[in-house]
Amino acid sequence: MLQKILSHQEFAKKANIPFQKTSSLVLKKFFVKKTHQILSNSSVKYQNPRLLDHQKIFSRKFSDENKKENKFKPVPLGIPGVEHIIAVSSAKGGVGKSTVAVNLALAFSKMNKKVGILDSDMYGPSIPKLMGTEGSSIMQNSEQKILPIPAYNIQTISIGNLIDPKQALIWRGPLVTGTLNQLFRDVEWGELDILVLDLPPGTGDTQLTISQSLQLSGAVIVSTPQDIALNDAIRGVVMFQKVNVPVIGIVENMSYYECPKCHHVENIFGSGGAKKMSEDMKIDLLGQIPLHTDIRKFSDEGTPIVEKEPNSSYSKKFMEIANKIIKKLDEKKLSKEIEPPKITMK
Repeated sequence: MLQKILSHQEFAKKANIPFQKTSSLVLKKFFVKKTHQILSNSSVKYQNPRLLDHQKIFSRKFSDENKKENKFKPVPLGIPGVEHIIAVSSAKGGVGKSTVAVNLALAFSKMNKKVGILDSDMYGPSIPKLMGTEGSSIMQNSEQKILPIPAYNIQTISIGNLIDPKQALIWRGPLVTGTLNQLFRDVEWGELDILVLDLPPGTGDTQLTISQSLQLSGAVIVSTPQDIALNDAIRGVVMFQKVNVPVIGIVENMSYYECPKCHHVENIFGSGGAKKMSEDMKIDLLGQIPLHTDIRKFSDEGTPIVEKEPNSSYSKKFMEIANKIIKKLDEKKLSKEIEPPKITMK
């Protein structure tokens, strides 16, 4: 799929045509055509009409009993060369999940880990803006593998580098999941210690596709202290538990505001919510990130605070959280303990 888009991008460059102005339409037409080909070809086997499997990622084997009960067991796979895959999820938009994801990725990198980050939010990609890669083109090698865009010693991939940031991506579920599956398989990541997945909000198709397609080492849940965000965070935890993905812990973002002049602390979004949730659900509270202008400012400038001011107190909080995650991965060997997700269709 993406090879076609990349070929169009290269042609547009040679013809001196602004690719970004036409990319959204080209993407939509190509993926609609590809989807119809898949659905109309009876020889192509797929796991579920909502999870197209044209690349034969899953093997579907039914026993007589499973056929009667309409059950299937997709087999999640690892990505060659990648040791750990971590999903950063919020289940709620607007809590700063992407900001947390990029700063954790940078923190892992500063701990001498080889790191990549994949923006799996097709409708609202944030990684190009946060990592300063807006306007950078995705290229291919001689083997037609997609090459990540390096930024601050981290390998990055986002659909945001293929479409005009001002254009809306209007795709149905099968197109999104098909693109995700190709990004999982056709990107030349090289050798990585950790691949961070920046998940979109919610608990829908994308989250299910990822948990079924990839051997996740664990998930990190991001929330603010307020009840309305914590309610969705709880749903996110339950979702990962249902598909047998270990929840590494929760990060409370925008936990409090500290006045830079008098150092008075104000709990704008409430306090203690994430701690209580972690105790009730028996998951770890990995850390609390304050609400601060510099975190927002440097993110908007494409130089996250862990990169811009690595010695600041805010960067140190991200480093502490990243260190806890590394320890949990090393001690529990989460990626080797996961069983394939068990999904029952009724």
